[in-house]
Amino acid sequence: MSLPHHLKAAALLTVGAALAAGGLSGLGSGAATASSHREAPLISGQPQYDNTDVYAFVSPDRPDTTTLVANFLPFEEPAGGPNFYKFAQDARYEINVDNDGDSLPEFTYRFSFRDSYRNPNTFLYNTGPVRSLDDPNLNFRQTYDLTLIQRKGGKVTDTRTLANDVPVAPSNVGRASMPDYRTLRQQATRGLPDGARVFAGQADDPFFLDLRVFDLLYGANLKEVGNDTLRGYDVQSVALQIPTKALVTPGQPIVGVYSAVQRQNAAGEWTQVSRLGNPLVNELVVPVKDKDRFNASVPWNDAQFAQYVTNPELARLIEGVHNIPAPPTPRNDLVQVFLTGVPKLNQPPNVRPAELMRLNTSIPPAASPKRLGVLDGDAAGYPNGRRLTDDTVDISLQVVEGELLGRKTDLGDRVDANDVPLDKAFPYVALPTSGSTVQKAPRQESVRKASAGLDAAPAAGTEHTGGDGAPIVPVLALGVGAAFLVGGGTLWFRRRRGPVL
Repeated sequence: MSLPHHLKAAALLTVGAALAAGGLSGLGSGAATASSHREAPLISGQPQYDNTDVYAFVSPDRPDTTTLVANFLPFEEPAGGPNFYKFAQDARYEINVDNDGDSLPEFTYRFSFRDSYRNPNTFLYNTGPVRSLDDPNLNFRQTYDLTLIQRKGGKVTDTRTLANDVPVAPSNVGRASMPDYRTLRQQATRGLPDGARVFAGQADDPFFLDLRVFDLLYGANLKEVGNDTLRGYDVQSVALQIPTKALVTPGQPIVGVYSAVQRQNAAGEWTQVSRLGNPLVNELVVPVKDKDRFNASVPWNDAQFAQYVTNPELARLIEGVHNIPAPPTPRNDLVQVFLTGVPKLNQPPNVRPAELMRLNTSIPPAASPKRLGVLDGDAAGYPNGRRLTDDTVDISLQVVEGELLGRKTDLGDRVDANDVPLDKAFPYVALPTSGSTVQKAPRQESVRKASAGLDAAPAAGTEHTGGDGAPIVPVLALGVGAAFLVGGGTLWFRRRRGPVL
């Protein structure tokens, strides 16, 4: 489904004045939240509790259902033994769904995990080849209970157990230990009442990007764009596939989704330590002084962080480093992307602004998904929910640089897809990288070249390549009529087809 032509930039600003006048100012005090890979000081030291990404999309092979995926524990090195990866026992991992636009969850799906060992008198994760989840050779095991908590107006109305003692798919130790890992994935995918499905276990990290962005936006001179920093790393993943009619309010198909992790302290009290809605918000929008508080609160209290959305630091940084003019503030276009949803696309009626991933479940899956989602006329993609294939880094950079205001930028990091193929059926995430997989060693190769005097920077004007060896075009093409040539390299620009918001 393509985006209707009437959704032009002017339409994207229709709620700006109302938000500034009352929608945001009336939310009261508190903290907004979101998170990603190691995005805040406290959570960077607690990786088991760290949300990395959230995905919400209409299931492509079962379009009467909605799939929700939440990932945790970033940068899992596959050969990370002898203690491989697991969910924390003293944590509650939650996926929350708001179906009436009030920023309060009507549904919370809570995962609680337990550990066990068959034989504590060995250092081994598995004592022989593992061919099933009940194989005696699988020494370390995790299971979980799944609880559904229903609320109305913020008050709990019902709590029930949907499944208990469900096995978790283990870490993919290697070919000798797990010769048929796909069978283990299939055994860890279970049916729930009313046609829902659930999965918990290790998966390849589906997020793709060049994290060199934090080195003053790709090295200040843009030489090293195009390296998928997360290539070869795994995460801990939970996924749900739920009949859409069980999630939405009749006549109102838009839901808001976020994940959260609560950790139990010594006194038995539960404290939220991580949360995520849209990608990159806590990483690239919230300043360091507020990141931990941002992670510890709920959407109801998001108003105090509105200034970081309406006056984003990222746009000013790009202007300062690369001389690309920042759009004028206040950025009410970004308010719609991150806080309210876009009118006539994924904004629910009577919406209370909050940092949630908003999905219009009435928009069917695209037959040929486009990585730039809504910006490329594919209304089933980000920021209408988020699919595993959506290039959220390129989309976010272009939106921050004013795409919704008519500045037709093609800014991006030249990492356009995940490094391994995704599954075509639930839970859709790719199988985790095996501990026995031979990985390229770019760091070691860089050290070798440096030692041999081969790692000098290329001369200005010379061509260089990205991660796949293809040349990077040294042009920044801004739709406002300006072109910036940068010697040696640049961010990747690409012309798109189809309507633009």
